[in-house]
Amino acid sequence: MIKSTIKGIGFHVPDHVVTNDDLAKLMTTNDEWITERTGIKERRHRINRNDAQETTAYLGFKASEKAIQHAGLTAKDIDYIVFATLSPDYYFPGCGVLLQDMLGCDTIGALDVRNQCSGFVYAMSVANAFIKSGTYKNILVVGAEVHSFGLDFSDEGRGVSVIFGDGAGAIVLSATEDENAGDILAMNMHSEGKYADELCTQFPGSKYGWSDRMRKEPENVTSKEVYPIMNGNFVFKHAVTRFPETMQEALDKAGKTIDDLDMFIPHQANLRIAQFVQQKFGLPDEKIHNNIHKYGNTTAASIPIALNEAIELGKIKRGDLVLLSAFGSGFTWGSILFEY
Repeated sequence: MIKSTIKGIGFHVPDHVVTNDDLAKLMTTNDEWITERTGIKERRHRINRNDAQETTAYLGFKASEKAIQHAGLTAKDIDYIVFATLSPDYYFPGCGVLLQDMLGCDTIGALDVRNQCSGFVYAMSVANAFIKSGTYKNILVVGAEVHSFGLDFSDEGRGVSVIFGDGAGAIVLSATEDENAGDILAMNMHSEGKYADELCTQFPGSKYGWSDRMRKEPENVTSKEVYPIMNGNFVFKHAVTRFPETMQEALDKAGKTIDDLDMFIPHQANLRIAQFVQQKFGLPDEKIHNNIHKYGNTTAASIPIALNEAIELGKIKRGDLVLLSAFGSGFTWGSILFEY
């Protein structure tokens, strides 16, 4: 029987650290306010928000190099790429093909996934299906974001801009028939598009307009349209409902209980959400890994960054049962349960 096992891991974040005190110089906020509401103390941003080199694809490339090396492979061994992001280098084409070129892979397929905070969970599910079907052997799964170029660092945008950071994480998901190797045991994905406007960026697009509108009537393009908007309380209430649902669904599908779990890694959206879920399931501190205080919300990159960090810290060992769960814009949510 073919298994989908994580063979390599890697992550990369920009060197530039932005603290809450740094943001307080740009808008009316302070460290206490941000920490109390989100648990975030700092995040990483590229130094120049208009940097043409330190792009989303570039961050994904740096994380991918580490994952491929950790797997003991070369770029020529990768036969498919799944790249999750909401902040691509170009409106089109997607980052997957840019990464294929940067790595020097053969002319392999490259797929972009646009599921925002749940993007990495969706990307892993796609890769798992290809592996289990026997279509591909080594798939590079990447979550990467550069948020800093597109945030409103004024008082009007502070409710969103204090949350997000830049970064990338990657795994190599490989096919194996080794009975001692880990495997993806269960997964689920959900969406509820009627709430799309509660967390979104409206412009540009076919609904609110394209670049011709920006050129012809820039005075009529509002900051609310251009920058991300979020109904924070609404999103929070849905997240603390959907997180436990998707987690329990994954455990039930695999015939496992919460007591069987060795590590839970939630999408790093808000520390208060993670704490609520931890309390609901009675998870001890050693069975949940959070790093939002260091990196903020890196959307599609948050789960692979946290997974990488937990493995590097020795909090996850081979054979451990690990649960990844995410909720975000769309609304979309889902979980992946696997043996590492």
